[in-house]
Amino acid sequence: MDVIGEALLLLLDPYVIGVMAATAIYGLVVGSIPGLTASMAVALLVPVTFFMDPVPALAGIVTMSAMAIFAGDLPGALLRIPGTPASAAYADEAHKMTLAGKADLALGVGLICSAIGGVFGALVLIFAAPALAEVALQFSTVEYFWLACLGLTAAVAVSHGHWTKGVISLMIGLAVSTIGLDPVSGQMRFTFGSTALTGGLGFIPVLIGLFAISEILRYAIGSKRPASATRPPIGNVFAGVFREVGRLKLSILRGCGIGTVIGAVPGAGADIAAYVSYAVARRFSPNREKFGTGIVDGLAPATAANNSSIGGAFVPATVFGIPGDSLTAIVIGVLYMKGLNPGPTVFLMKPELINAVFLAYLIANLMLVPFGFVAIRLFTQILRVPQSVLMPLILGFCIVGAFAVENATFAVTAMLIMGVVGFLMEENGFPLAPAILGLVLGPMVEEMFLTSLIKGDGNLLFLLSRPLAAGLAAVTLAIWILPLVFMLARRLRGSAQP
Repeated sequence: MDVIGEALLLLLDPYVIGVMAATAIYGLVVGSIPGLTASMAVALLVPVTFFMDPVPALAGIVTMSAMAIFAGDLPGALLRIPGTPASAAYADEAHKMTLAGKADLALGVGLICSAIGGVFGALVLIFAAPALAEVALQFSTVEYFWLACLGLTAAVAVSHGHWTKGVISLMIGLAVSTIGLDPVSGQMRFTFGSTALTGGLGFIPVLIGLFAISEILRYAIGSKRPASATRPPIGNVFAGVFREVGRLKLSILRGCGIGTVIGAVPGAGADIAAYVSYAVARRFSPNREKFGTGIVDGLAPATAANNSSIGGAFVPATVFGIPGDSLTAIVIGVLYMKGLNPGPTVFLMKPELINAVFLAYLIANLMLVPFGFVAIRLFTQILRVPQSVLMPLILGFCIVGAFAVENATFAVTAMLIMGVVGFLMEENGFPLAPAILGLVLGPMVEEMFLTSLIKGDGNLLFLLSRPLAAGLAAVTLAIWILPLVFMLARRLRGSAQP
């Protein structure tokens, strides 16, 4: 407890508090712009940290991370354009609530559940980091393969009843993920002789294209009412929120647990955590048939998982120096730069500094409520902008975001092409979320499968050779097979009846 007290004193310095407030605003602005991810925001902040002491530098980075992850929900709910990749899992659900005149409830639930998830992740980080990191380190390529396969089952949950079209959409995403270099052999495939395709299609340009450009095309053609044309009234964002949070407390807690565990698995990330949490919430919800129509039951646990995964990702990053995602990879670089070499020794050599970072993340998620409330109020003002002005501005931000993340004009071309694909998919009733899921998990499934086969000399049973892998395989295959068995049994009973 003495160490926690020393860490808290380090954070109560007015300069540190000022840095956290400034980076909170910065994170909210960057996270709300489609294409400008939390990882990019952290990368842009790194040069500024050269001139800071360790505590304010790292406190600023973790504060910005917490704010940026939540800010991605704002354009997702109001414009159906996810600000960050992790927001794509539930952007459609939140936007359906907006179209139903429940924008204030969607934003309020998203804000409170984001804060709950972040606080949960921070508490786990403070009290259970070493134990959770030990579990994360048990994952080898076979466990990653089955974890990714388990994540693919979320495609059915985000298809909202049209599971056949959801599977086709998933296959489109998986197909797009195969463009570029083979992850194991390094051979080029599906590049058609173009050097621009060697690195594949960037995830952020594809995400922006599918969601944002397709929406702009829909407005330009006038085939459907555009996302923000409804101008929903935004009242008290906290009205009814705590009643809904109380009703869904177990689901939210489950989402926090899923997010923290998946976040602690290196390479998994917040987007996978959000998709899996959404799928699990739909599986156990008594209102599962209403998912996809704009329901809090799907939004709340997914946003909680989204933010709690960041705390989980910090676990292997600080305890073993293994990045949980791209964001924590940058954080590890800053830790080294400040002389806090990640690993077990940092808890022995400089415990007050590393605990100050953990406490800063906890405080940042508590700050999320007032700062997020102000951000909601400011962001909703864009709904007052005429559509003829708003859509070109969004297109400009999309082009800047796609170019900035890849630093190549081809990224803008890919974004526009995927925008047309997304428009055609939605016009024909194919959901976009499974395609994004396939794009996220495709490289992991392929790389881990091929690597595992190499390790096992081509023996498929090697995928079941470890107890943890066998357990994940049993859960995954049960989810895939049991619904088909039940459906077949119902049909047989129906045909047997006279």
